[in-house]
Amino acid sequence: MSSLTVTDLTKSFTTTPVLTGLDLHVPSGSLTALLGPSGCGKTTLLRLIAGFDDPDAGTVALGDRVVAGAGRSVPARRRGIGFVPQEGGLFPHLSVAANISFGLPRRQRRDGGRVRELLGLVGLGPELADRPPHQLSGGQQQRVALARALAPEPSLVLLDEPFSSLDAALREETRLAVAEALRASGATAVLVTHDQAEALSMADQVAVLRGGRLVQLTDPRTLYRHPRDLDVATFVGEAVILDADIRDGRAACALGSLALERSCPAGPARVLLRPEQLRLSAPTETGPVARVRSVDFYGHDSRVWLDLPSGVTVSARLEGTDVPVVGDAVTITVRGAVLPFPSDPAGPQHSREGTAPAGTFLDEDVSTEPARVS
Repeated sequence: MSSLTVTDLTKSFTTTPVLTGLDLHVPSGSLTALLGPSGCGKTTLLRLIAGFDDPDAGTVALGDRVVAGAGRSVPARRRGIGFVPQEGGLFPHLSVAANISFGLPRRQRRDGGRVRELLGLVGLGPELADRPPHQLSGGQQQRVALARALAPEPSLVLLDEPFSSLDAALREETRLAVAEALRASGATAVLVTHDQAEALSMADQVAVLRGGRLVQLTDPRTLYRHPRDLDVATFVGEAVILDADIRDGRAACALGSLALERSCPAGPARVLLRPEQLRLSAPTETGPVARVRSVDFYGHDSRVWLDLPSGVTVSARLEGTDVPVVGDAVTITVRGAVLPFPSDPAGPQHSREGTAPAGTFLDEDVSTEPARVS
């Protein structure tokens, strides 16, 4: 397996720029998730790496071998890249074994050992080898597609939203199986996804794209806890974002005086915290008292929407079933520190005050009146 290095990659379609000077490095044997909203350039980047399209400028290198740019363009079939599309793309007239061995030399196609090895690697039994694809579940088909991509031992495996067509339970099961197979094979992989949980749970590093540019590249834990800006924060998880005034190293906001996770200049700021940092208890004389607006029950946890006296609505994530009911008055305490972002008085705010749902890049020109973002 080889590392992947993308340098100053640029691509436009007619007059519309899609990628602008993008740099990306994927270490050998690691999995990188490309995360971003629709139209940010994720799929275009994957196609340029695969060789399905050519960049306008910049280079793509697998290890020390330049495969695109710098006056050369290696055809897709000669790049040694495995590709897993959204729907699996299996040949319907071929058996599972024939699909997996399709790209192998004739000798290896005749020897069923490699097929059995790959079926085991992706968590499928050898009894499926002679079945046609239509007799498999969607998750099994995606695992066969991965086995086919891994069969010729490619330098790199590309996965283009491979779980998007699966239902929730099957998606989770297939995702775990694919991640385990990639680790076991030592593959270098790039996964395109719009699913934040998928990216955070599977990847060694996550590349967040916005408007054709790489906004942040880091490990999942750092991305969630230390996003580069508020737009990234709201995209990689549900976020509570509040106006604040930084005084004496603390943030004075609608939830009280809160500790800062990092230093910040005194004055107006925005602070970020996650809903799971909020704790609720019976009303007391200390701490802000809020009114429960609604409760979303998910089984393993619940999301509680809370109206603060200031007019701001925030959400708390609570474990289990012991949650307040609509109309209850509760005291909110904050566990841990908050992440501050200095306000720019000369420009628009990056985000509305309140709770922003995961997967939302907020418009920088929206009103800053306190409101629940929906």
